[in-house]
Amino acid sequence: MYIIPAIDVLDKKVVRLREGNYDDVTTYAISLEEQIEKYHANGTEIVHIIDLNGAKGDFSNQEYLFEIIQKTDMKVQYGGGVRSIDKVKELVDAGIYRVIVGTQAITNPTFLEDLSKLNEGRVKYADHIVIAIDVLDEVIKYSGWLESSPIKLIEYIDKCLALGFFRFLCTDISKDGKLGGAGVELYQKLLDHSPIIKLIGSGGISSMDDIRVLKDLGRMESCVVGKAIYENKITIEEIKDWNLKSLINF
Repeated sequence: MYIIPAIDVLDKKVVRLREGNYDDVTTYAISLEEQIEKYHANGTEIVHIIDLNGAKGDFSNQEYLFEIIQKTDMKVQYGGGVRSIDKVKELVDAGIYRVIVGTQAITNPTFLEDLSKLNEGRVKYADHIVIAIDVLDEVIKYSGWLESSPIKLIEYIDKCLALGFFRFLCTDISKDGKLGGAGVELYQKLLDHSPIIKLIGSGGISSMDDIRVLKDLGRMESCVVGKAIYENKITIEEIKDWNLKSLINF
């Protein structure tokens, strides 16, 4: 299981939200460029970047983000405001390693089906997709966690798998930003449901002990860690040591 450090960006600042609440923001005194370089200098190969403005339909950050992302040699897992097939294609063609889709996949009934068929030469765009599932009490949330979907969690997983999407970023909103431990029960339920799912855990990770608990689930592909790094609960050196021992090949 690989640890992916996270950078959330709001109004061009590195921040963390508590339970997805845009009114409960912690801003950190480091720029996006500095944080990416800090991870890169310590041997991290992949970074998770979320445009929080884009997640709620405000795309004022995107030009700033893309300029910085295109300068780094790191693999970027990017999300926030990916609202169209053209945007997915644009991001993958620009070199984004993985594109996270969430709101559009839930609200547009044909989006995932159309995306599953998108191929160009040797590029199968579905291979670069991460399906975001943000969950609060087993209810799927979207639009920056501001809206609730009537789609049942397991039904949505099955729909995605049937279309060839197998990698999921699952955030337990009740845990996010609290440093109180990860959503182990939720992840276990999803892993038990499907033997082929590639699951990325997110939310609540506060220590290396929490990461070990996730690893003990047996089939977690990776986990995203954000606030615990900024609050010095987990050091970048610990992440580097863990990832060097990981068998996951990105």
